[in-house]
Amino acid sequence: MRIPVMALLLVANLATAQTTWHDPSPHTQQFVQVERDVRLEVLDWGGPGRPIILLPGSGNTAHIYDDFAPKLTKFGHVYAITRRGFGASSHPETGYSEQRLADDVLTVMQQLKISKPVLVGHSMSGEELTRLGDEHSDLLSGLVYMAAIADPTDFPASSKEYMEIAHKLPVAMQPGPPPTAADRSSVEAASGWLENRVHVRFPLGEVYNANVINSDGTVGDFADEARIHTLIGQGAQKRDYTRITVPILAFIDSDCPARPQPDLVCIQQQKAEYQPKNDQERQAIDAFWSATDVYENRWIDTVRKAHAPVRFIDLPRSNHYVFLSDTSIVLREAAILLEDV
Repeated sequence: MRIPVMALLLVANLATAQTTWHDPSPHTQQFVQVERDVRLEVLDWGGPGRPIILLPGSGNTAHIYDDFAPKLTKFGHVYAITRRGFGASSHPETGYSEQRLADDVLTVMQQLKISKPVLVGHSMSGEELTRLGDEHSDLLSGLVYMAAIADPTDFPASSKEYMEIAHKLPVAMQPGPPPTAADRSSVEAASGWLENRVHVRFPLGEVYNANVINSDGTVGDFADEARIHTLIGQGAQKRDYTRITVPILAFIDSDCPARPQPDLVCIQQQKAEYQPKNDQERQAIDAFWSATDVYENRWIDTVRKAHAPVRFIDLPRSNHYVFLSDTSIVLREAAILLEDV
């Protein structure tokens, strides 16, 4: 999806919990205590050079990077963290504010003695990236936002007018229904359901680790997921990049500007898009993209206020999980940043 709105609604239909399944991705696993009775899962793929910390989006765990992270190890030492409330990490009652979640990442860095990492975040983890960049740029080397610059206090889903426009989209472009019993009958079935909805295939380890797997192999719900998502939303803060002093790389999904911009690289690609069946559908789609661009352009302008080099990679109509759908581009552009820091 072009922005997080639809993707988050879809992923939220599958719940979060720990499972005993061990995926084949070549990582080690450890747990780091960040607060009394709160431990976070940290995956480590190794690799030479500068440390790189991957942060997942909301609803995902560190295992969403099971396929991507090994490809990144030729550029640095790669870690990933599962935030509190998800997967194998602790599920405390409190601690879901943006500040606390960012402090959790900082504590992992301190406990594992990870010095001057590049933080790479997807979707809602842009909150943690921005908070850490704002308060601790001196401890970082760079920030990479993968479909992660959306401002939670200026979010399309919070606008009644915007959602009215979104609801007029063709049925094929709307979020589908929640998974049926058949979709939950096995991990493989759940994986297929997710792929049909988000249009990329999650690593199987993510499906195992981000959901409750019952003793009969069916995929169940994590009872507290809705509450945790609500608490995270309530604890989000308005984006402010003005005190960030480390280089920023941001993968965005906007309509490429008519005039070239020195900080924005447009990469046009052939995408299998829904083709409108009539003028009414075409007008509804055009209205949706136009309304979306208003938000996207505001977010871009806000990032440009950083006191650091900023580079945007614009991938029109790209999948929200850009590191899975456009892996080679993400790796290439991230390598450029890593060489410069």
